[in-house]
Amino acid sequence: MAQSTIEWTEQTWNPVSGCTKISPGCKNCYAERMAKRLKAMGSENYRNGFKLTLHPHMLSRPLELKKPSMIFVNSMSDLFHKSVPDEFIFQVFETMNNAYWHTFQVLTKRPERVASLNDKLNWSPNIWMGTSIEHSKYLKRIDALRETDAAVKFLSCEPLLGELPHMNLNDIGWVIVGGESGPKARPMNEEWVIDIHEQCEDAGVAFFFKQWGGKNKKASGRTLKGKTWDEMPIIQCAAE
Repeated sequence: MAQSTIEWTEQTWNPVSGCTKISPGCKNCYAERMAKRLKAMGSENYRNGFKLTLHPHMLSRPLELKKPSMIFVNSMSDLFHKSVPDEFIFQVFETMNNAYWHTFQVLTKRPERVASLNDKLNWSPNIWMGTSIEHSKYLKRIDALRETDAAVKFLSCEPLLGELPHMNLNDIGWVIVGGESGPKARPMNEEWVIDIHEQCEDAGVAFFFKQWGGKNKKASGRTLKGKTWDEMPIIQCAAE
């Protein structure tokens, strides 16, 4: 577990690390850069660099954190990568089910696998399920996400690499938008962001603008139309 500087969460939890690239949003993966750095620093969890690695010893960590927190699951991987065994996914879900006082934010670029496992997963109300949509070519991921029984379904449009017109936001509770950051950051058009914001307003969906990005994301800031947008979905509290 680690405190996070990501604007829309509080903690990160990585029972899996490493991944493989499947779409343009993966090109300048921050997790890959971080994994290589952590390996060079001698971190045991990143001894394999960015090669997908399971960490069973991390499964119980959220249960040890008693303060209710917003937890981003697998910020350094994708829980639904094809190389993660079904049984390990079930173990991760069991931890999330038992740690009912936390809210878990799971994000994947592989929502089709989530949908295929949907009936075998225990979707307690504290589990939010999201998918990344960086380009209109991947809008079909929303349909796969919609097939799940997650209490809150959300989209992460980051890094936003093109316009996302006419999204079907039915049953989507939250949309995060952000530009790519880092030395090789690709530009994001303001019109793309404004269009997504307007779609969210029309559909009554919470909108969160994370950043403009660029080589210096702090200098670029995170205001849109003169204000910050930190809307969150309605939180459904889990019963003990």
